[in-house]
Amino acid sequence: MPEKQYLVDALSMEESWRIFRIMAEFVESIEELSQVKHAVSIFGSARATPEDEYYRKTEELARMLALNGFSVITGGGPGIMEAANKGASEGGGVSVGMNIHLPFEQKPNPYANISIDYKYFFIRKVMFVKYAMAYVILPGGFGTMDELFEALTLIQTRRIRSFPVVLMGSEYWGGLVDWLRKTMLREGKISPEDVDLVQVIDDPKMVLRHIQKFVIL
Repeated sequence: MPEKQYLVDALSMEESWRIFRIMAEFVESIEELSQVKHAVSIFGSARATPEDEYYRKTEELARMLALNGFSVITGGGPGIMEAANKGASEGGGVSVGMNIHLPFEQKPNPYANISIDYKYFFIRKVMFVKYAMAYVILPGGFGTMDELFEALTLIQTRRIRSFPVVLMGSEYWGGLVDWLRKTMLREGKISPEDVDLVQVIDDPKMVLRHIQKFVIL
């Protein structure tokens, strides 16, 4: 067999096996998460430290969610994710960490009592949405923004049921919300009801109450 054809066949076989690896990751995730009920997905920076104001607020919120019958799902890493898993665990609730393999920053935190490892970002993103009854977004970077706008797009286009999307941290998110209203909305790129898909709330207690208005346990 010519070398070029051999390489083509080998690459084709590798692509075929990748499909099975993707299927296996989906199956494992669904089996692990199928018993997780009333989950709130919490996102935020992996770089936040325990001294950070939002780390403390996240821990408080997650503890209250657990005490009120909610499960908590995070990306399983450090920072805000660690705070959320820690708070949920201390509150006696289900604390899920969905860790992604990355070359830096992302290491599993020890506070998740259900831990799942992912190779593929898109599978993890599906699981965040599939099992969430609400999203809470703390200050973060590109990954946090990605999860926020992924959820908003799916809700806006009615590909998923609508659920509460809360931004915690008015100082951090205020400029973004202003831009949505003064630029995107004013220029007709989004509709007025699209802006209302997001609520900015600073107090963890108020976040809990807002979620409870939409979620019946």
